[in-house]
Amino acid sequence: MEGSLPTSGTPDTVDLRDRLASGALSAVDLVEICIARIEAREPEVQAWAWFDPEFARHQARGLDAHRKSGRPVGPLHGLPVGLKDIIDTAKIPTENGCPVDAGRIPTADAWVVERLRQAGAVIMGKTTSTELAYLHPSKTRNPHDTGHTPGGSSAGSAAAVADGMIPLAVGTQTGGSVIRPASYCGVTGFKPSFGAIPRRGILMQSHTLDTVGVFARDPLGTALIADVLFGHDPADRQTSLAPAPRLLETGRSEPPLKPVFAFVRPPGWDDAHPDVHAAFGELVEALGDQVFEVDLPSLFDSAAEQRMIVNFAEMSRYYYRYFRDGLDRLGPETVKALETGNAIPARDYLAALDWQKLLNAALEEIFERCDAILCPSATGPAPEGLGSTGNPIFNGVWTLCGTPAISLPLLTASNGLPLGVQLVGSPGNDGRLLRSANWLNTWADQ
Repeated sequence: MEGSLPTSGTPDTVDLRDRLASGALSAVDLVEICIARIEAREPEVQAWAWFDPEFARHQARGLDAHRKSGRPVGPLHGLPVGLKDIIDTAKIPTENGCPVDAGRIPTADAWVVERLRQAGAVIMGKTTSTELAYLHPSKTRNPHDTGHTPGGSSAGSAAAVADGMIPLAVGTQTGGSVIRPASYCGVTGFKPSFGAIPRRGILMQSHTLDTVGVFARDPLGTALIADVLFGHDPADRQTSLAPAPRLLETGRSEPPLKPVFAFVRPPGWDDAHPDVHAAFGELVEALGDQVFEVDLPSLFDSAAEQRMIVNFAEMSRYYYRYFRDGLDRLGPETVKALETGNAIPARDYLAALDWQKLLNAALEEIFERCDAILCPSATGPAPEGLGSTGNPIFNGVWTLCGTPAISLPLLTASNGLPLGVQLVGSPGNDGRLLRSANWLNTWADQ
């Protein structure tokens, strides 16, 4: 391998893992490729909040020595991973994209970091987050065109994978913070079912909505890292004991029948970019008998408003210290959200919590007829300018429902920027969703 990680062509993340495990590629060599790419492109893309090449090299040398000793290697042996800068890393800065937390250095790793280390991953560094994982933009730029936003809040994670700096990254989603930047940057972003991945040691914005997600070049790459991260942690009451998900095994298996997709036009469709309308019309036509069109129940027209009530109310609770001690150092988007959350009556918040069950009940009839819902990942290509992270209207409803969702970089806008295709599965059926996504990804490559 020379130059940078491949950013187009056939899926390669699992092949890369296999080469590392066999010794055909050393962890040191792969890390050096990543370092060279980061050093060449970081001045333009600005995906990293903290990066120390010597720290990465030290881990890689230890992993190579471990493999040469003949001891078993982990499922992510030697694979560099970027971590969103709201995920605690012991002795490494975690500043939450916020000036109030400048210089903050945790004393313990987050649960997901513990898992990644145990699996043999190389912690490459901390990727940028918007301020407190909300809407105030980070410094990161879209690698396809640096005059356009990469999305948010997991901006750095999406951009770093998209630019070939690293093969894998971890982010989070409370509204659309995995799926939307994946769409804008042209990578695969996977948001699992709510509660699948523990959140201990990750900045909490909303205990009802916060979901850990992952980025890779292809669906099987996201399955590979998600397999390691799924689990139960007593410190996160939203997680539960469950058998190992075997996401990669399921994702790469042949479907018993070709998947069937339900194409929906989510609330906000009429305001989407004309390229989205045209591209999805062509995609639905090309899929033929593998897709049918269905309208979401009218209940979904109010879903975005209800999700925001939950988000802002819980955000005002968890971010109270920022409101109390650092309001003058926060961006206007964050301040407005905190002030809005402070003013939400308890009755409105409690009523909004009931919507998840109502929405999921309405989805059951659709999921009985399909393997996955098909819809856009974003309202258009990445908007020009860096003052906004884009519109999450096509994502937040699925976050509120707790359904697994994945964005695939299958379409291109008229200006050459990526357009993501979003697949949504029923809660708990992450493996089936990944299998359908892998089928669609392979179909699109043919």
